[in-house]
Amino acid sequence: MREQVINHKVGNRSGLGSHRRSSGATQRPMRRETGGAAFVARLRAVVGYVPAFLKLLLAIVAGALIFAGYRVAASASFFQVRKVEVQGTSRVSSAEVQALIRNEVAKTGVWKADIKGMNAKLEQLPWIRTAVVSRVLPDGIRVRITERVPRAVVRTASGRFRWVDDDAVVLGEMLPTDQIPSFFLRGLNEDEPDDTRAENRERVAKFLAMQQEWDAAGLSERVSEVNLNDLKDVRVQLAGDDSHIELRLGSQDFGKRLKEGLEVLDVQRQLGRSSQISYIDLSRDKKAFVGHTIGIPASESAQPATVNPEATSEPAPAAVVSASTQRESATTAALRNAANKLKQDRNDKSSDKKTDKSKKPDRHR
Repeated sequence: MREQVINHKVGNRSGLGSHRRSSGATQRPMRRETGGAAFVARLRAVVGYVPAFLKLLLAIVAGALIFAGYRVAASASFFQVRKVEVQGTSRVSSAEVQALIRNEVAKTGVWKADIKGMNAKLEQLPWIRTAVVSRVLPDGIRVRITERVPRAVVRTASGRFRWVDDDAVVLGEMLPTDQIPSFFLRGLNEDEPDDTRAENRERVAKFLAMQQEWDAAGLSERVSEVNLNDLKDVRVQLAGDDSHIELRLGSQDFGKRLKEGLEVLDVQRQLGRSSQISYIDLSRDKKAFVGHTIGIPASESAQPATVNPEATSEPAPAAVVSASTQRESATTAALRNAANKLKQDRNDKSSDKKTDKSKKPDRHR
């Protein structure tokens, strides 16, 4: 018989080839790294040998180069301002705002412009409440303006009429084209604004509340100005033929007291005494105190004069009486005087007729 020789397949000498085949695993060639990855790997290997101080030096040099590039870019003509856009202006001059912005960014350029500094400078202008400045790269600046709203007209100590807003910030002059308010505000503290701002703000708030109440009641047309120099002693100067009369309203109930004072004045006018009245004090609850001028003819009563609160045209002194009682007594006196005058006129006419008859010649003689 022939012998059959079985040849073993070549794997490895230890016979692992057959073992791997039996386990189902296949041998794959090693993946080669791409060019970029290989470069990074080599660079990391090189950096690993560089000392720490050299790494720090390289970082400093790189930062200096970046900063120098920033300085060159910021100062380049590419970022010089060429356009300034202003929005939200009505009373504020757009040309004035543009001039301020261009002056601020002329040296720095748009890229390095001091945005906060420009905001602060714009808000110092009288009519500007808030200003928002922003960059429009590469060569523009945008400004959004919120203007202050004029709320009342103040007569200053020098006699000038100027607008103020709710914050008591004094704005521009009242122009001839502006709508004239019903009456003016007096007594605003004109010292340093920062020290008196809260007090002046209270004055403006009280003035606006009076204006709203008196407009609704139809009383504003009879008022010329309100003096709020002393918030506990509010005084009203009347308008028109009563401009020489001052009403003292105290510190509360301004609408009610103004109405009572005007009623007292109307009664005094019916009696022919209004031209002699200097003031009416209504600061005491439910009481009206009438003050008259002394030693001045009625035609000159609007001129400054010495005031005597106790002087009246009646034999009885003008004491402190309630407004309702004064109206009733004055009305009664007016009716009585009118009746007496009518009776006197009738008596005069009858006496004149008798005199005429006595003067006629007797025809029978």
